Amino acid sequence: MLKAKMCGIIGYVGEKEANDILIAGLERLEYRGYDSAGIAVTHNNTISINKSEGRVHNLKKEKLDGTIGIGHTRWATHGPPSNKNAHPFTCNEKKFVVVHNGIIENYLELKSGLHRSGISCTSDTDSEVIVHLIAQAYGGNLKEAVCKVIKHLQGSYALCVMHKDTHELVGARNGSPLLIGIGKGENFFASDASAIIDYTKDVIYMNDFQIAEIGKNLVTVFDFDGVEQSHEIKKIDWNLEQAQKSGYKHFMLKEIFEQPSVAQESLKVTFAIRKDFSRIIFVACGTASYAGLVGKYIIEKIAKIPVVNEIASEFRYKECLISEKDLVIAISQSGETADTLAAVRLARQKGARTLGLINVVDSTIAREVDSVVYTRAGPEIGVASTKAFISQLVMLYKFAFHLTENGMSNDIVDKIKETLKLSESIRKLAEQYYTCQNFLYIGRNIHFPLALEGALKLKEISYIHAEAYPAGELKHGPIALVCTEMPTIAICPQDSVYEKTYSNIEEIKARNGKVITIATEGDERIRNVSNDIIYVPKVDDIFYPFVIAVVLQLFAYHIADLRDCDVDKPRNLAKSVTVE
Repeated sequence: MLKAKMCGIIGYVGEKEANDILIAGLERLEYRGYDSAGIAVTHNNTISINKSEGRVHNLKKEKLDGTIGIGHTRWATHGPPSNKNAHPFTCNEKKFVVVHNGIIENYLELKSGLHRSGISCTSDTDSEVIVHLIAQAYGGNLKEAVCKVIKHLQGSYALCVMHKDTHELVGARNGSPLLIGIGKGENFFASDASAIIDYTKDVIYMNDFQIAEIGKNLVTVFDFDGVEQSHEIKKIDWNLEQAQKSGYKHFMLKEIFEQPSVAQESLKVTFAIRKDFSRIIFVACGTASYAGLVGKYIIEKIAKIPVVNEIASEFRYKECLISEKDLVIAISQSGETADTLAAVRLARQKGARTLGLINVVDSTIAREVDSVVYTRAGPEIGVASTKAFISQLVMLYKFAFHLTENGMSNDIVDKIKETLKLSESIRKLAEQYYTCQNFLYIGRNIHFPLALEGALKLKEISYIHAEAYPAGELKHGPIALVCTEMPTIAICPQDSVYEKTYSNIEEIKARNGKVITIATEGDERIRNVSNDIIYVPKVDDIFYPFVIAVVLQLFAYHIADLRDCDVDKPRNLAKSVTVE
């Protein structure tokens, strides 16, 4: 199987000029991919295309006339970022145009078939074959042509197709997100609601193996055989203001500072899960997987239930020893993570109960699990997850206490607020270290997942090499890396493993390593083994992840900002992996 990350799709049909609507929508979808972008608009039975390598704002140099069009922002998989590989793609006769998110795994076979028919592709992508196949299959009905073609596509995809002579758009979904926005005298396709929130809050979330046809007063949904299906219109419960920077330099910084209110909202969530399972299995990727690892420590400590934390991208490629006695919990901000979705489907096949801890309402995973709990982080635009991670932690702690029928203290909100006041002092510290090219992160017990998350944040947004280890593993190899040029961030609050971690820091100092220690406020002893210290508020031992996570986020953010990195849209990354 091949893997890809998100691209952004938008389609518009109505009475307004499509150009500005498409470009504005793509700018909001740019966190899904920003290697290239393009739009296509039809006017007077002619398709005009404006596309460019690079960011969406490059499209503003030209304006296309017309009231129906499609757009795309790309994260490159097949073929490097370039004008020729940018979407949309058109057929040789320029009668059809397509935008596509996903991977067509059998595109080489399809491309060879097109070549034998005398049709040559002009790009290096897998996507271009779709438009040529639709042109071949067209017999006067665009929806029927798409139905014919998708039966030959292997892989996962969302696509949107336009014909120069029609006033409708056709979209199809299999494995990659696509929704329909319902307006008055206008309708939309989009990869997610942020692209169309200016115009409507009424949406239809398409399911896998569905095709939709939209006109300015038309919305019809079909299965892949062309049989019409019923659909449900959902109301988006957030607004555009929530997705704006609100005066912050970057979305990431804004989202870090939103964490007290996110934690407060997440604390209001309750669980109603039957306690008839013998084991819990977390499936997640990236930051969500590190949240799951924290959850393992907490649930095993508080509820005394065994927990396995599985990386979703590995889960189904090993022997799957799960049964109806297991509860499989999928953790995902987007609710569209392909590997996590595949893990959920496998767990259900094996008879296990499934629960989703999801941020995006009515996302695919949220619809496919047996039950779902929403994390209430609100829209997260920065590619590097921050407030979603905190909300996931809250939910995992809440779940652990739910299993023991005890309540959870909510003073963590105030402690997070206190920690955010350290932002300027952390920036001053970052000024000393932002030129370093390597970092070690260490932590013990519940702080090991925090070390992993801190190293990931630094890698994601500053492009600095960082490695994380359990502190006790230093002598088993990583200590060979210790030198004056490779600082160590040591997570060492005053908790049950303080003395052990302190001893590990001494080992680093004995080898002339520089140490930045995250320590409990008032701990003077830690100065003996630290070059620099970030003091966090004192909390109960199990709650330190909430304040330490904020420190690690701020440190990574300020390092990246000082290095003039694109904090919200780091190179080579998109918000989540939506296609395998």
